[in-house]
Amino acid sequence: MTYELLYALSLFAFVSSITPGPNNLILLSSGLTFGARRCISLLLGINLGFTAMILLVGAGIGELFTRFVMLHEVLKWLSAAYILYLAFKVASATPIEFESHSTGQPMTFFEAVMFQWINPKAWSMSLSAITIYTPSTHFSSVVLVAVVFSLINLPCILSWLLVGTKLSKLIKHPKYFRALNLVLAFVLVASIVPTFVPLD
Repeated sequence: MTYELLYALSLFAFVSSITPGPNNLILLSSGLTFGARRCISLLLGINLGFTAMILLVGAGIGELFTRFVMLHEVLKWLSAAYILYLAFKVASATPIEFESHSTGQPMTFFEAVMFQWINPKAWSMSLSAITIYTPSTHFSSVVLVAVVFSLINLPCILSWLLVGTKLSKLIKHPKYFRALNLVLAFVLVASIVPTFVPLD
């Protein structure tokens, strides 16, 4: 991989990782509701799950969607249904500071890993990374892309979790928590709209 291509890949990884999407919105909401320490497994699940996704897409699993168009359609609707469910959970969440018997918990490591496979933005990022920035068909190129993406992705998504945690310390009234979570739920739903209504 040339330095020019590595720079372009790094820039793409940063921009796509730091901008809003289902992963970052879930991290922001989870940091707001549960605090950073309880969300470490969620954070690592997103990062490692996405890294594994790049490796598997690079190994050829992305070709399934080219050959079986219906599979893509099914995945799209499953993604929408699950993200709507997550948006409902975000909208109805109560910060642990205001619960007398807190039973809620952030998404687990395994759930975060599996979430990548129905996350439209994760698919777009991984397919673009492999298609555009893999300089050869050799698997070592795929591994390099995955490693670069993983190293840049982790601090980007961590920043969303930390912002959520910081907000939880600044907002002192339950109704403001609820209002912010409603906004996050709305944005989470809005993030999947381009999947169904392409923006020209």
